Amino acid sequence: MQQELTAISAHRASYERRFRRVVDYLHENLERELDLNHLAEIACMSPYHWHRIYQSFCGESLAATVKRLRLQRAANLLVKTPHSIEKIAHDCGYNNLQSFTRIFSSVYGMPPARYRKHGSHIQFSAAQLIRSETMFPVQIQEVAAMDLVGISHRGNYMGISQAFDQLVGIAGARQLFGPDSKMIGIYFDDPALVAEAELRSIACLTVSSEHQAKAQAPLESYNVKAGSYAVLQYQGPYSDMQAAYQWFFGVWLPASGYEAADVPVFEEYLNNPRDTAPGELKTAIYLALQSA
Repeated sequence: MQQELTAISAHRASYERRFRRVVDYLHENLERELDLNHLAEIACMSPYHWHRIYQSFCGESLAATVKRLRLQRAANLLVKTPHSIEKIAHDCGYNNLQSFTRIFSSVYGMPPARYRKHGSHIQFSAAQLIRSETMFPVQIQEVAAMDLVGISHRGNYMGISQAFDQLVGIAGARQLFGPDSKMIGIYFDDPALVAEAELRSIACLTVSSEHQAKAQAPLESYNVKAGSYAVLQYQGPYSDMQAAYQWFFGVWLPASGYEAADVPVFEEYLNNPRDTAPGELKTAIYLALQSA
């Protein structure tokens, strides 16, 4: 019996390694033509079966994953760089500008050029943030301790989606999802003080203490401590969320009468980017507070 269980565990680990190779390849090669047969080769699986296995692992088709990742990257580049739209389209795997414009518009509700000038990030401009003390709703909440398993990420915080994609597939294969599971992102560093390549974060899933105790690589255990938290409710694309942090720390906290505890900020993702328009994404940002 033990030998059988060991064999099953080794077989599952093999599938997970192959799945992670494909996820890594997707995130690192979005500008390239992503051929299904080549991805099947990376996974060391039959092209006939590979796509069905991929969709079972991550809950969306391969085409949907590629589209989601490419458009997230494009939105981020439109907001944060002066690159031409043609270059951004090319860097995100769209060699046809008209095709890129049509697909981007269908998801973000406006063409790329208009999004750069009038997208949701504009409402979070520095001048508006400074003027408004009620830019985002914030509540003080008592948060219970949480047991988590996760996959670490180092680098640009937007890149944590790579770790989340790996986490979703592995958690699904290991049957870690429950009816009350939460997706949590924990962010350890201030992007204004730490070089982008050195930023540390971890993509997490809440699990039972029993599942956490049995966590195996590449998953690692993490715990959120119970305590008082200021919770900011944000709605919009993940690429625009940095403005919410600027307001939270620069406007709300100094005027709140509270002191921040020396605990990493974490985010809870309240809906799924796989089936939710970017403008409808909802995120709760948790800032731990010092005890009175």
